[in-house]
Amino acid sequence: MDPAFLLTALVVVLIPGTGVIYTLAIALGRGGPASVSAAFGCTLGILPHIAAAILGLAALLHASAVLFQAVKFAGVLYLLWMACQALDEKGLLNAEPERSRVSHWAIIRRGFVINILNPKLSIFFLAFLPQFIPLDAPSPAITMAWLGLVFMVMTFVIFVIYGQFAALVRGRVLKSPAVMKWLRRSFAAAFALLGIRLAFSAR
Repeated sequence: MDPAFLLTALVVVLIPGTGVIYTLAIALGRGGPASVSAAFGCTLGILPHIAAAILGLAALLHASAVLFQAVKFAGVLYLLWMACQALDEKGLLNAEPERSRVSHWAIIRRGFVINILNPKLSIFFLAFLPQFIPLDAPSPAITMAWLGLVFMVMTFVIFVIYGQFAALVRGRVLKSPAVMKWLRRSFAAAFALLGIRLAFSAR
């Protein structure tokens, strides 16, 4: 495995984005086990983008302005909806007992949707992964798939670590209504800003 790929991938994964924000919000609202589900959902949402890059669909997404804009604005609307959920006292950061009824599958599904509706991920992998494929690789597609799998494993591990650290301070955070109010506003602002950034992003 190319050390340059591992280092670059690690830096990319460590940079907080929608997946990290979502995982942290779930960790604070639901606890450590739920944050693992969030991390898994976000990681799973990377898979279609890697597949699209391997199959060349990302190039089509890049070439088609209409298709790119359609996926992008669906992602924008979803992120703005997540911002509203974070701000709502009964929403994303609600830690009341009845929230335990929310299934892990629902948490995974939401994390999956967050990433699947970001068209820039497909283009990112189309530009990123081929850089680390040797010229003499017998099967570039398989090599690309392997690199994508390594990237996904790194993503899952880092997101789980983020979530577990957030879960460690969860008890203290929940005891302070003022801190919870500040967190709701902060997470809502983060999702909204990510949505706005996606809205104004170019291919």
